[in-house]
Amino acid sequence: MRNEATPPAADARCAGCAHYPDFLDRGRCAPDAACIRAADGRLIERFLRANPAQAVRHLADLSWQRRAIAARYAPLADIAALRSDADEGVRRVVAQRLPPEALVAMRDDPDREVRLAVAARLPPAKLGALARDPDYLVRATVAGRLPHGRLARLAGDPEREVRKVVATRLPPFALARLADDAAPEVRAVVAARALPELAAQLLADPEWWVRLAAVANAPPAAVAALLDDPEAEVRAAVRARLAATDKN
Repeated sequence: MRNEATPPAADARCAGCAHYPDFLDRGRCAPDAACIRAADGRLIERFLRANPAQAVRHLADLSWQRRAIAARYAPLADIAALRSDADEGVRRVVAQRLPPEALVAMRDDPDREVRLAVAARLPPAKLGALARDPDYLVRATVAGRLPHGRLARLAGDPEREVRKVVATRLPPFALARLADDAAPEVRAVVAARALPELAAQLLADPEWWVRLAAVANAPPAAVAALLDDPEAEVRAAVRARLAATDKN
C-alpha cells in the first residue's frame, strides 16, 4: 500500500497526468515502461498497446509523435480527420490504416511516403491520377498495380525503373512498344518475355545481356546466328539452346 506521506519517485513524474493514480495503481502504466507522457515513442507505444481505448483522446495531442502512435490504435472512424494532419508522420499512419477506398483524398499529399502508401493500397480503378505523380517511385508502384489495359500510358515514362515495371507486366503481345527502349535494362526485360518474332529482333541488340535474354525465346534458326557472338555467355547460351532443341 502506498505511503501517502512519502510518495515514490514514480508519483512525482506522474503528477498532473489524467491517468494518475488509477492506471499506475492497476499496473496499466509505469514511468519507465509504458507512459503516454514520455518523450520516448517506445513508452508511448507500450502504453497505448496496453490501453488502446485511450488512443482517441490523444489524436489531437500537441505532440505529432503521440498523434501518430494514437492513430495506430484508435478506431478507423476517428482517424479519418487526420488525413490532413499537419505532420507527415501522422498522415503516413493514416494512409496505412484507412480502408483503401477512403484514400482518394490523399493522392495529392505533399509527402512522398504518404503517396507511396496510397499508391500501394488505393483501388486500382482510382490510381490514374498517381500515374502522373512527380516521384518515380510512386509511379513505379502504380505501374505494378494498374490493370493491363491501362499500362500503356506508363510505357513512355521518363524514368527507366517505371518502364522496367511496365515491361514485366505488359502481355507479351504488347511488348513491341518497349523493344527499342533507350535503356538496355528495359530491353532485357522485354527480351526475356518476348514472343519468338520479337525475341529474334532483339538478338541483334547492341547490349550483350539483351541478346542473352532473347536467346531463350527466339526461334532456333535465328539463335544459331549468334554462335559466333563476341560475348562468351551469349555463345554458351546459344549452344545450350540448340542442344536442347536437337534433343526434342
